[in-house]
Amino acid sequence: MSPAASYRHLFGLTGRTYIVVAFLARLPLAMSQMGVLLLIAHTTGSYGAGGATAGALAVANAVGAPLLGAASDRLGQRIVVLVQSVISAVGLVAVVVAAESGIPWGWAAVAAAVGGFFIPQAGPLARVRWRPIITSSGRPGSPVRLIDTAFSYEGSADEASFVLGPALVGSIAAVADPGVGICVAAALLAVFGTWFAIHPTARLRASRTGVAAAGRFLTPALATLMLAQLIIGMIFGSVQTGTTVVATAAGHAGVAGLVQALLGVGSVVAGLSMAALPARIGYVTRWRVTATGLFVLATPLLLVHSLALLCPVLVVLGCCVAPYMITTFTLGEQLTPPSRTGAAMTLLAAATGLGYAVGAAVAGRLGDVSGATAAFSVTVIAGGLACVLAALAGPMLRRAHAAVQTVAPADVPQAA
Repeated sequence: MSPAASYRHLFGLTGRTYIVVAFLARLPLAMSQMGVLLLIAHTTGSYGAGGATAGALAVANAVGAPLLGAASDRLGQRIVVLVQSVISAVGLVAVVVAAESGIPWGWAAVAAAVGGFFIPQAGPLARVRWRPIITSSGRPGSPVRLIDTAFSYEGSADEASFVLGPALVGSIAAVADPGVGICVAAALLAVFGTWFAIHPTARLRASRTGVAAAGRFLTPALATLMLAQLIIGMIFGSVQTGTTVVATAAGHAGVAGLVQALLGVGSVVAGLSMAALPARIGYVTRWRVTATGLFVLATPLLLVHSLALLCPVLVVLGCCVAPYMITTFTLGEQLTPPSRTGAAMTLLAAATGLGYAVGAAVAGRLGDVSGATAAFSVTVIAGGLACVLAALAGPMLRRAHAAVQTVAPADVPQAA
C-alpha cells in the first residue's frame, strides 16, 4: 500500500472532522509558548523575562501532562481533557491580564504556570487513540503498517502545529498585540479542546497481552526516550529564542514567529514521508541517523546573523525533527504496557516541554548578554547530546524492542 493510500485508509477510520478537531486542539500549546515569550519580552523589554515566563508554562506542562495523562488512563480521556481545556483557557487569559496590568512579570509567570499545567497534550493523547481505532475497525489491511502511518501523521501534525501556532501568534503580534494571540489560543482550547475531549474516539482503549503488557512502566528504555525528547525540546526552545533575538535585532520582532515556524516546514514533509520507509530500517537505526542529522544541520546556526540566512537553515534543520520525534514516540508506545500508554505518551511530551524550558531560559540569558550566536550555541550543544545519547543507548533500546517483538500482541478495543 502506497503512503497516500495508507493515509486515506487511516483517515477513513475516523472521518475528516476528527482529524481537524484533533489538530486544532493541539495548536494552543504551540501558540501559548511563543505568545508568552513575545508578550513578556514586549512588556518588560527583557528576553530573559520572556524566556523565563515561557519556561514556567513549559515546566508546569511538563509536570502536569504525565500526571493528567495517567489520570486519563484510569478515568478515560473525556472527563480529564474536558477539565484541562476549561482551566487552561482561563489560565492563559490570566497571563494577558497580568502582563498588561503593569504588575511585576513574576505574576504573569505564575499565571502561565497554572495555565501550562492544565493545557492538554492533544498530540500524545491522539496517539493513544489510534491503536484501538485501527484494531476496532475490522477493515482489511496491516494494523502494524497503519499504526506506523498513524504515528507518522501525528508527528507531522505536531510539527505542523508548531509551524502554524508561532506563525499565527507572530502575525497577530505584528498587526495587533501579543496578548491577542494568547487570547486566541484560549478560545481554541475552550472550543476544540472540549470537542476533542468529548469525541467518541476518547472512549476507546487498547488491551494487549505479552511482554509489554506485563512489564514495568518506567524502564531504562522509556527513561532514555524521555531524555531524547528533552534534548529535542532544548532545540525547540533555543531556536525560538535565538530567532526572536535575530528578528528583533533586524527591527522585525513581529516576524519572529513566522521565521521560527520554518523549522517545521521541512519537518512536516519529512515526517509524512516516514510512512514510506521500509520496515527493514529499524527504529533504532532511524533514531541514530536523525540524531546525527540534528547536530550536523544545527551547526550552521553559529554562522547566522540575519533573517535571510536564518530562514533556509531552519528549513533544512527541520528535516530531521519530525522523523526523530516520530521514532521516539513509536518506540515509547511499543515498549509501554497498554494500560499506561497515555501516561507514557504525555511523559515523553512533558520531557519535550521541560527541554523547551531549559533551552528557552538558557538561550534567553545568553541572548541578552551575547546575542544570537550565543543563543544558538544551545541548539548545537543539544544536537551533540542527541548524537551521544543515540550512540550510547542504541544497543539497549534495540534489545528492549526485540524483546517486545518476540511476542505477537493481541489488540482488543475496550470502552472506557
